[in-house]
Amino acid sequence: MVTTTAAGANERLSMRVSPAMSFAPANLVIQTRLEPEADNRVMEVIAESDDFYRSSAIQLDGERAPRTTKFEFRSLPPGEYRVTAVVVGAAGQRRAVARSHANVMDTGASR
Repeated sequence: MVTTTAAGANERLSMRVSPAMSFAPANLVIQTRLEPEADNRVMEVIAESDDFYRSSAIQLDGERAPRTTKFEFRSLPPGEYRVTAVVVGAAGQRRAVARSHANVMDTGASR
């Protein structure tokens, strides 16, 4: 299994995307690690390619938010995915960002 880890500014947010390479339809598991801070309110994780977009968001309870969170995006079609995790503060500002990539290859079975 191949994983990709990316860190955000000041290591406040990191994420691991697994698998980094797979065949369609793919299930991506994104695990984030966040340093809890009082102003953290929302975490959004986005997986997007040129032809597909999927996102998921969870509410954070500031310093009481869990340090690790797992997101799963199922049945992704072929494409090169940019995976982004964003933490948003109480005033709507971006507090931390982590980025990674995943490649979902076409099996050729649909041709």
